[in-house]
Amino acid sequence: MRPSTHHARSARGLLGALLTSLVSLAALLTTASVAQADTSICQPFGTTTIQGRYVVQNNRWGTSAAQCITATDSGFRITQADGSVPTNGAPKSYPSVYNGCHYTNCSPGTNLPAQLSTISTAPSSITYSYVNDAVYDAAYDIWLDPTPRTDGVNRTEIMIWFNRVGSIQPIGSPVGNATVGGRDWQVWSGNNGSNDVLSFVAPSAVPSWSFDVMDFARQAVSRGLAQNNWYLTSVQAGFEPWQNGAGLAVTSFSSAVNTGSSGGDPGNPGGSTSCKVAYATNVWPGGFTADVTVANTGSSPVNGWQLAFALPSGQRITNSWNANLSASSGAVTASNVSHNGQIAAGGQVTFGFQGTVDGTFAKPAGFSLNGNACTTV
Repeated sequence: MRPSTHHARSARGLLGALLTSLVSLAALLTTASVAQADTSICQPFGTTTIQGRYVVQNNRWGTSAAQCITATDSGFRITQADGSVPTNGAPKSYPSVYNGCHYTNCSPGTNLPAQLSTISTAPSSITYSYVNDAVYDAAYDIWLDPTPRTDGVNRTEIMIWFNRVGSIQPIGSPVGNATVGGRDWQVWSGNNGSNDVLSFVAPSAVPSWSFDVMDFARQAVSRGLAQNNWYLTSVQAGFEPWQNGAGLAVTSFSSAVNTGSSGGDPGNPGGSTSCKVAYATNVWPGGFTADVTVANTGSSPVNGWQLAFALPSGQRITNSWNANLSASSGAVTASNVSHNGQIAAGGQVTFGFQGTVDGTFAKPAGFSLNGNACTTV
């Protein structure tokens, strides 16, 4: 439940003392420890864990109509979304996946809340799958608060609207345009009675993107809606449906928060990961292959690795080897297979893939290993 975006959510914020305990109890009753296979969730506030570090939540709070989601190894999809609510009010729900803490339910191993002044980077990748027969927005949420709270409503919510379908709009009113993370956005600002809401609306649908959450947090600071001594408490990616919504999906999600010299590295707790990536390609008209070498230049082994990158527009992966890939285009996360899960200090692993290309070929702009930016050669 994310009570800050629309007016109906503020009601839950006002009744937080009662509902927080109910949600916590529901989480205990309905949360599986880890989603080992596709896991169906139909309980209003049911949750599960994916990849051992993110929480997927059904989060149906604005309607009594049925809603079900299926958690996958890399995200979730909405399988049932009955009923509708007026488009001039709050949405039905916010099914989502998150890193951090939400109404006392914290994702495994998270280093959130973290003070903004201590965060160097907060890399994240997201890939959405959209439908047309629904009214909804695809929203990435960033929550900020003056205190390191893990429950209730935060002071400021930043929303990134990757897509919207239907006659819906963010809280408040437009206050101009801004370029953030190399993209242009229409900016909205307002307050829903519980907290401030700063929204960045894409001019057209964005199916996938890799970006730094801190670029948007700094926007909130520069606009007086947060301060550097405030805390980032969670980041969430999902959908707000008003009508229908079955078929909407987050097909891949990754999030890390790097603080000071320790980093936010789920594959190497307690230490930062230093890495170098070589991206060797063979390109021909309409196709290419890529051999990717990931070198651990740090002093500690990496146990379990995920390499995040964004394929340039027009490229699509058709097959791969020595890695599991979360998507075939856009934001991609390559993760280890059973025989190459550890990268020794000073060691390296190699994987590759073949794909198609429409237009001029280009290499990915950057790579991050377990949330830490790598140098490229």
